[in-house]
Amino acid sequence: MNEFSLPSDHPLNLKNILAMDFGEKFIGVATYCVNRDPYPTPYGRIQNIGPDAVIKELKRIVDDEFIELIVIGLPHLTDGKKTSTTQKAQNFIDFIKDHFTLPIEAQDETLSTFEAESRMKSSPRYNFKVDLKQIDAVAASVILEDFIRRTKHPIGL
Repeated sequence: MNEFSLPSDHPLNLKNILAMDFGEKFIGVATYCVNRDPYPTPYGRIQNIGPDAVIKELKRIVDDEFIELIVIGLPHLTDGKKTSTTQKAQNFIDFIKDHFTLPIEAQDETLSTFEAESRMKSSPRYNFKVDLKQIDAVAASVILEDFIRRTKHPIGL
């Protein structure tokens, strides 16, 4: 077991999860199969060129990867306050909910891009540099990791 493993009787056991880091130009995407994959991994990014194109690409990914749950990052300031970007991300979540019957969860993504940059700077996979073509997907994997941690240790239990 690793830090992203969940008990075999957990409702997410062996579920394929897709996480998204919403951006006005690009949407980062990461995937993870709970207790099968070692950890959430960056999948790529979707160019945000319009609602129809985004939905078409997301449906392709959902079908290709047998996705059973979608997690979308919801940004806040470090003090928890909402911004105009929070509302744009919430509008995106509502839009996705209108087009998919899968369960969709929002996940706080505070500092996910900062964490993604830090990981890229310390990884030979990215030549120890921030790769702007991959940062959105890395941020999506951070969002997915945070979701798994939250699910593993839900508040109030």
